[in-house]
Amino acid sequence: MKYITLSFAIALGLAAVAAQTPPQQPSEVATTITGDSGGPPRIAIPAFLALSNDAETVAAAKTITDVLWDDLNYEHEYNFIPRDVYTTIPPAKSVDDLPFDRWRELNTDGVVAGSVQKSGTGFQIRVRMFDIRTRRAVLGTEYSGSSNPRRYAHTIADEIFLKQRNLHGVARTKLAFTSDRDGERLTGTVENRNVKEIYIADYDGQSQQRVTVGRTLNAFPAWSPDARSLAYVSWRRGQPNIFVSHIYDGTLDELTKAAGENYLPAWSPDGTRIAFSSTRDGNSEIYVASRDGTNARRLTNNPAIDTTPTWSPNGNEIAFTSDRSGSPQIYVVSADGLGVVQRLTAESYADRPTWSQAPFNEIAFEARTGARFDIKILDVNTRQVKQLTFGEGSNESPVFSPNGRHLAFMSDRTGKFQVWTMTRDGRDVRQITRTGTNTLPSWSN
Repeated sequence: MKYITLSFAIALGLAAVAAQTPPQQPSEVATTITGDSGGPPRIAIPAFLALSNDAETVAAAKTITDVLWDDLNYEHEYNFIPRDVYTTIPPAKSVDDLPFDRWRELNTDGVVAGSVQKSGTGFQIRVRMFDIRTRRAVLGTEYSGSSNPRRYAHTIADEIFLKQRNLHGVARTKLAFTSDRDGERLTGTVENRNVKEIYIADYDGQSQQRVTVGRTLNAFPAWSPDARSLAYVSWRRGQPNIFVSHIYDGTLDELTKAAGENYLPAWSPDGTRIAFSSTRDGNSEIYVASRDGTNARRLTNNPAIDTTPTWSPNGNEIAFTSDRSGSPQIYVVSADGLGVVQRLTAESYADRPTWSQAPFNEIAFEARTGARFDIKILDVNTRQVKQLTFGEGSNESPVFSPNGRHLAFMSDRTGKFQVWTMTRDGRDVRQITRTGTNTLPSWSN
């Protein structure tokens, strides 16, 4: 898909073209829409205009409108003018022809207007965001080169968040998870067990696709920082080993080949290293290796079980789970293995830590609360702990979104384990998967 970002200079015949990410708007049009009294801006997203009456274009216009609404609503940065009052506003004839007075009567701060037109095998999308008070377009963009209307909506949303709210949205991010939905059975085993494969989906659960086809047990997916590769654990050779699927190149690397069990990979923030758990030297310890599996070195050395590593945002520390104090707790150690191992939690049982990215310095983890588990967050600086779920099933394996504002996790609150998301304060809980049993999510950048 090609993205073309327009400013007022477009009227003079100037344009900027980029292959993937929309380029930065010129500073003179980077105006921010604000709400009254410092509150969130009130915006409206009227139906995108289909510039032809064919079914494909009409359907694409509706999809983009609906998905964009959901994407912008997800971050809770805006208040929305209810859609049922849109019928009182005369429809625009083009993206530049808005009845500003009528929108202002509804106390609207901003309007996102767009049009959809067939272009070759794809669409051309024009988008404007207007400040209703000043009647100025604060964002103008064109996209072309794809036939995927959801992709257009996600891109528009992320650009609006970046330009208007200085926020990196998650609309174009992906979730990876383990699923047994295909109903295949393992062969050559005593137990009658389901095959588990790695799947990926959009952040909202749409466009779910299978990544692995090993017909074995595949689990613990972990996105690389560039979101182009997935490390995961596979039992295809008997013992668990770590593989890296370069999903856009169609290639596969076997990261670990040493004896013992190798599992639970975690990429360093710069993508050059992978931490993982291994029993290659007898005990379960934390190791760090180069991204191709070379230069593996042991980070911990304790007769207890050390497992589930997660990197700090700056790559200098690794938190992990250890039962060296009796019950599993969260500990932290320098990523070079030097210094003192520090205990972070004092739960009856704590596991599956995941470290947020900046600006938050938090570790989410699962904690035993009675017979089941709930999600809690530890503020690394203050050591304060906040509980996010409260016994609605068992809630496990949390992972932060790349902007730190959301968590994905697995829960059996509706019966089988499924993947869910929520805000970092436990609100807006949403079910992402529904087919089969789906576990162990990972959230891409």
